[in-house]
Amino acid sequence: MEKGSNGSAALEMQTSELDQPAALRKIISVSSIAAGVQFGWALQLSLLTPYVQLLGIPHKWASLIWLCGPISGMLVQPIVGYHSDRCTSRFGRRRPFIVAGAGLVTVAVFLIGYAADIGHSMGDQLDKPPRTRAIAIFALGFWILDVANNTLQGPCRAFLADLSAGNAKKTRTANAFFSFFMAVGNVLGYAAGSYKNLYKVVPFTMTKSCDLYCANLKTCFFLSITLLLLVTFMSLCYVTEKPWTPEPTADGKPSSVPFFGEIFGAFKELKRPMWMLLIVTALNWIAWFPFLLFDTDWMGREVYGGNSDATASVATKKLYNDGVRAGALGLMLNAIVLGFMSLGVEWVGRKMGGAKRLWGAVNFILAICLAMTVVVTKQAENHRRDHGGAKTGPPGNVTAGALTLFAVLGIPQAITFSIPFALASIFSTNSGAGQGLSLGVLNLAIVVPQMVVSVGGGPFDELFHGGNIPAFVLGAIAAAVSGILALTVLPSPPPDAPAFKTGAMGFH
Repeated sequence: MEKGSNGSAALEMQTSELDQPAALRKIISVSSIAAGVQFGWALQLSLLTPYVQLLGIPHKWASLIWLCGPISGMLVQPIVGYHSDRCTSRFGRRRPFIVAGAGLVTVAVFLIGYAADIGHSMGDQLDKPPRTRAIAIFALGFWILDVANNTLQGPCRAFLADLSAGNAKKTRTANAFFSFFMAVGNVLGYAAGSYKNLYKVVPFTMTKSCDLYCANLKTCFFLSITLLLLVTFMSLCYVTEKPWTPEPTADGKPSSVPFFGEIFGAFKELKRPMWMLLIVTALNWIAWFPFLLFDTDWMGREVYGGNSDATASVATKKLYNDGVRAGALGLMLNAIVLGFMSLGVEWVGRKMGGAKRLWGAVNFILAICLAMTVVVTKQAENHRRDHGGAKTGPPGNVTAGALTLFAVLGIPQAITFSIPFALASIFSTNSGAGQGLSLGVLNLAIVVPQMVVSVGGGPFDELFHGGNIPAFVLGAIAAAVSGILALTVLPSPPPDAPAFKTGAMGFH
């Protein structure tokens, strides 16, 4: 943008409020909000796909419930980012949005947890699936939860960028800690999801319309909002913001550009490095989403040989639930590896020769792991065929192989959660664009692939007689292509850019 343009005057004030980076303890405090947010995400990813099938939605349509995520992300993050860049509240630019997001999460969790109870009170028959009223309440809560999480995450990352004040080392450190606390939230969420008697902590969660699985889900979400509200309250009380005042134009009035003008302007002003970042990110998430949406379903269905359909037998439902809990354990292992890897991104990046090589290499790890799900599935199927159905689940070596894949995937996931966001923050600082809006634009490279997977994942799998393997194989191909592009067309950070002078994300 030209320095004298209507929109740039305000955007150039983005980092001027913070001439010096904030203390590390403040960055860590704000980063800790990610633990509360990710606790809820972990529960969504591990428990909600199986739950909607228990309510009566067929497997091939279960992925459609996830459309709310990308749609809300496509709309909410850029809008929230835009307005958080220009918020003149006396409490600061980012903090009001973070508080609003936390409040919405509370409402959403109540609706999701009590969907079966509310649906039953409205006339759902427990023995006649699908439970349409419960599904409607659940879907409403799910949409609100995704809107709330997007309202939270964008301003949190932008707040961290503000606190880093354009300092490359602090930007890298802030994103590494955000990724680390995401791992902490994952560990807590997946651990809670894998424990089948958690409902005993809050015994009133089990009701006539809410069985053991539902009661555990409800209890998990109660714990998640408790953590989120606690870390959000502590962080925002400890780390304050100065109110922001936009720079007036020549006529004495604050500069103003319509929201959609800013969005189109942001795309128009994107340089080649940012476009390459968006392309590699989009392919990377095309690879990730099939597994993230259906990992525990894969464990319950393909590995354990269970069935979650409402008409399935008690034995096959039990197998499926056992597989889902095993998948939650695998996701907990994944989160532990993710946490350790997040703290070692800088060191590993230097050893690998830069962020470009590191991102390319881990995308090939992702491709190999997704391809290996085919091998694990075939071993489980062979065991069931040779043992007359194997009503006790897969043998130990098959389960161990599946859990190993979950754990190893924590390595590329740590890179996915840190490098793209750090690069986007640095690029936006150098270009004068707003942090919130720029991260919202990057989010489009994540939510568009999620929309593709949500719409096409279930029907695509159905073309190959159901199951999750076809989508996993397609994800492996996307990961390999993403790795090739990261190594060949993703530019290295420009050495003369101010934010890269200390080597951030270039690992010089």
